Amino acid sequence: MDRKTWKAACIGAGGWAILGALGLTWRVRVVGAQHLEECRKSGGLIYALWHGCLLPLVYIKRRQRIVVLVSQGRDGEYVTRIIHRFGFETVRGSSTRGGFRSLVELVRLGRTGRELAFTPDGPRGPRGRVQPGLLITAQRTGLPILPLAAAARPCKRLSSWDRFAVPLPFARTVLAYGPPVRIPPGENLEAMIGRWTPPVEAAIEATTARAEEEAQRWAEGIRPRMQE
Repeated sequence: MDRKTWKAACIGAGGWAILGALGLTWRVRVVGAQHLEECRKSGGLIYALWHGCLLPLVYIKRRQRIVVLVSQGRDGEYVTRIIHRFGFETVRGSSTRGGFRSLVELVRLGRTGRELAFTPDGPRGPRGRVQPGLLITAQRTGLPILPLAAAARPCKRLSSWDRFAVPLPFARTVLAYGPPVRIPPGENLEAMIGRWTPPVEAAIEATTARAEEEAQRWAEGIRPRMQE
């Protein structure tokens, strides 16, 4: 085993152990679960979440065999090592490296009914902006885009481009699903991207805001509104 591989393996094992121990202390509530149930009735879905929400969702959505698009860079290798241990599968690629091949593989898996996941503003931003790969995959598979977010109190925000969220021990953590977005087939690629990027961004942002609101309500002793 060379030095890079050894380092990645150590980071993967360490990250899995730390996140696993931290996640065991969280209390989790779910809002918008009816949107997940609606999508699963159709035989597949594509989760869409901002990169900054990734950490708590890796723990909460573990062991569901979700297929995640992960960048081909060094950081992507570390992420892959960690999330594989939590039962996720990965396709490696991004908008800059391996993009076409990765989208072909995601479309193939999506058509078999697998659940896919995108952080469409990753791997380097800009934060809160959807890159085309999510929309292309949704159009080609016919799968609904399901906005997904998590928020916690107390929570540490890193000074990274995505303001990466790290829920602290014993955090009250809210998992939120938003209404799905379905992209119709047949529309010209350029027109489709121009038409659907704003509403998909708005849907993810609204779900993220909902998660943050409900986490704050919970911290203040108010029970989350589960079905809105």
